[in-house]
Amino acid sequence: MIESIRLTKRYGDTVAVDELTFTAEPGKVTGFLGPNGAGKSTTLRMILGLNAPTGGSVTVNGVPFSSRPRGLRHVGALLDAQDVHGGRSAHAHLSALARGNRVPPSRVDAVLEEVGLAKAARRRIGGFSLGMKQRLGIAGALLGDPPVLLFDEPLNGLDPEGVLWVRGLFRRLADEGRTVFVSSHMMAEMEATADHLVVIGRGRLIADQSLREFSARNASRAVLVHTPDLAALDAVLRAEGASVCGEGDARARVTGLSAARIGELAHRHGIVLHELATRTSSLESAFMALTADSVDYLAGEAQ
Repeated sequence: MIESIRLTKRYGDTVAVDELTFTAEPGKVTGFLGPNGAGKSTTLRMILGLNAPTGGSVTVNGVPFSSRPRGLRHVGALLDAQDVHGGRSAHAHLSALARGNRVPPSRVDAVLEEVGLAKAARRRIGGFSLGMKQRLGIAGALLGDPPVLLFDEPLNGLDPEGVLWVRGLFRRLADEGRTVFVSSHMMAEMEATADHLVVIGRGRLIADQSLREFSARNASRAVLVHTPDLAALDAVLRAEGASVCGEGDARARVTGLSAARIGELAHRHGIVLHELATRTSSLESAFMALTADSVDYLAGEAQ
């Protein structure tokens, strides 16, 4: 379990993390989301004891991670897949980590096999693609067989097969009762993988709830209609208090009424419908709407 209580980090007058309180529980994949500059990386570094908090606290299974000897046996982490010695082989890199954490040498071959790098074990890391380095970073996180795992943007550089593999890996680790904490910008993957979401903006907590609760509270729903008599349907629906937005080709997006109610009204007024379908916005859309006021850098923003 990861428990953050009023965790704060200041750099001079800048508050990077502002009294952040949340819990990442065992048996769940917790997605850690926020716009660029929200404080996600700083939070991860404080969890691992790489940055000291200005205030508050963060513990891993009840104690600060920095107090743990042989840390890889307690927490496995991937923060930056590029932060490796390019002149070493994958096997040598993991062997050094294993020795420093008193991990059995047999684990090196085991994790290389698990992440699909067994055939590249003796190759120098400098010749690896970004996707291969991501796999090596994941191998390093798994090396000590830890109960808690942290991943910062683990899907960068992975091909579709690799993305599916990581999704399955995270699910398996959580099902084994481990705490899996994943920071990612890939909302579609978080929607397919995460059980719980912690969302921050400008260092402050915005949401801490299950994926289902987050989607139900923040996602928007609309009904897509297609009719040869859009004008008549528009008048009927607006009279019922609905909002109707034409989308061309005799189609419109309706909010404020359910698909069932729209169908009933169309039937009552003799209006033919060619299509009637409910559309729910994606996690990405819900995330963008919720964090709109916390984005520091907007593309196309006026100077």
